[in-house]
Amino acid sequence: MDRMSSRMLTVGFDLDMTLIDSRPGIHACYVALAARTGAYIDADLAITRLGPPLADELAHWFPAAEIPAMADLYREMYPAIAITATPAMQGAPEAIAAVRAAGGRAIVVTAKYEPNAKLHLEHLGIEPDVVVGNLWAEAKADALREHGASVYVGDHTGDVRGARTAEAHSVAVATGPCDERELREAGADVVLADLTAFPAWLATYQG
Repeated sequence: MDRMSSRMLTVGFDLDMTLIDSRPGIHACYVALAARTGAYIDADLAITRLGPPLADELAHWFPAAEIPAMADLYREMYPAIAITATPAMQGAPEAIAAVRAAGGRAIVVTAKYEPNAKLHLEHLGIEPDVVVGNLWAEAKADALREHGASVYVGDHTGDVRGARTAEAHSVAVATGPCDERELREAGADVVLADLTAFPAWLATYQG
């Protein structure tokens, strides 16, 4: 990255429960996976703990040896079931627009399988500059550093850990499974109720 691009404001965003409300689509996909495999999956419970990698959730419902195959099947089924069922979170398009209006770049760094993450964003007309998938928690720091992100926005304590590992400003939104107290205790620099508050916060940010 050259000096000019390294000085440009770059803001990273998580995807699930930060930019998109993935609960309806993921719920439907788990119901379909259970029907397809005959396994018991409590989809209502599963969508209360979104954030970590798919394999972590599948481990609650399948033997370890079956998880890779079940993950492949889930990801194969996902586009036809989950994409159109998933809305944007309130304020998501405006948050990306605020970064652009400030002359910056918006990137998405998510634990979600990257092709499916891109399908969600394309369906919703949200166009970040970069999408990087398959990274969770501290591992997100790799992409945040690579793209020079000085801010990372997410809804999970894992997102806070990723931001801190990358030495980026951690902006948490209390729209996912972690409440304000958990996010603050994890080390978030600021906690917003949701993304509708992000443009006003960004206007005050001195990075």
